[in-house]
Amino acid sequence: MNLPPPEESARPRPESLADLFVSFTLLALQGFGGVLAVVQRELVEKKRWMTREEFIEDWAVAQIMPGPNVVNLSLMIGGRYFGLKGAMAALAGMLAVPLVIVLLLALVHARFAEHPGVAGALRGMGAVAAGLIAATGLKLSSALLKNVLGLRGCLALGMLCFAAVALLRWPLLYVLLALGSVAGVLAWRKLKP
Repeated sequence: MNLPPPEESARPRPESLADLFVSFTLLALQGFGGVLAVVQRELVEKKRWMTREEFIEDWAVAQIMPGPNVVNLSLMIGGRYFGLKGAMAALAGMLAVPLVIVLLLALVHARFAEHPGVAGALRGMGAVAAGLIAATGLKLSSALLKNVLGLRGCLALGMLCFAAVALLRWPLLYVLLALGSVAGVLAWRKLKP
């Protein structure tokens, strides 16, 4: 079993594999349209399994790994506290019940997709999802003050990323590789003795 570093032992942590499974199931069930806001609130603010800084670092790693971000994050957190068994419990919690719900919703959608009310509701949910992501970004921005690149460096990289992806419509993979490499080199240069 992988134990967290000593400084983390005083902080709350998952009590068991069942706690991991249930916690990630509840996270997944709350995350309609994206779970970033929900995951941050639950893991950082309510459960306190992570600090804001740890969440941002782990989320950044989860972003660049293949697959859904929150699934990657669940694997990382489960593995941190209970090794491979924890990673599998967190993954099962993230996927099992939502998979059943998505399959049921797919059946319902196939039957009622042509109804104008259903189409309008789905379009409206896009705005809500964008608002959740923006609110979470603003809430987590205070952690940038402690970042090795400083607030200005983080904001500059963030604006470059936004411009490249949203305005210039460059592929996200290339933008992440380029700006992630630049950020990594800059951070390494500031941290080396």
